[in-house]
Amino acid sequence: MKRIALGLLMLAVAAGAFAQSGDKLGVGDAVRVTVFQQPDLTTETRITDKGTVTLPLVGELKIAGLTLAGAGTEIAAALKRGKYLNNPQVNVGLVTLRSRQVSVLGLVARPGRYALDDSSSRLADVIAAAGGVAETGSDTVTVIRDGKEHKVDLLGKPFALKGGETIHVERAPMFYIYGEVTRSGAYRLEPNMTVMQAIAAGGGITPRGSDRRLKLRRTGPDGKPIEADARLRDALQPNDVIFVRESLF
Repeated sequence: MKRIALGLLMLAVAAGAFAQSGDKLGVGDAVRVTVFQQPDLTTETRITDKGTVTLPLVGELKIAGLTLAGAGTEIAAALKRGKYLNNPQVNVGLVTLRSRQVSVLGLVARPGRYALDDSSSRLADVIAAAGGVAETGSDTVTVIRDGKEHKVDLLGKPFALKGGETIHVERAPMFYIYGEVTRSGAYRLEPNMTVMQAIAAGGGITPRGSDRRLKLRRTGPDGKPIEADARLRDALQPNDVIFVRESLF
């Protein structure tokens, strides 16, 4: 019973926030239509893919793209046009909010669609709801809004989302380290990372290795690999490969 009451309270809060914000209804939203002193006309219905609802007497009517108040006005006008009621007073309430959803794709724990509300419309909150960025995911994500791509830094200032947007978490820049290190493999490249920091990420050099016998391979401007000796303070670039060779002594 407590869970049901809490659920109803959360729905009431979300509906109130939706009404006050002036947001518009969309496909998938469920509404409750009541007509003053006409209980037989009370109905709950869901907005179809065509943006319409089917109502008693009125039949099919498009309300997607309208606010709750605007939908009530439109339904009242339809009842009046059909000469069913002289001065209908219609109230439209929100039952289920599904149109304000965003898609989260890419390197997150739980890709999928997530609903927005006033308490979780920020990008960081939605990413958290999706289980967070995967270990190899980037902190700079792509938000597709109105067909345009926007690069957003999750560590920067809050970014508010809108319904219908798509968030794509891409793979973070990586570097690779092999040879005489404790843990060879691929690692996430952090900003301004040096060869010394990369070696530390790989667990350090083994007793057989030497920090004076380092090789670095990277792709040149022409797309061909370039190999050179590396120093501990050298800055890394995405997809760099570090090889720690054995000590000569």
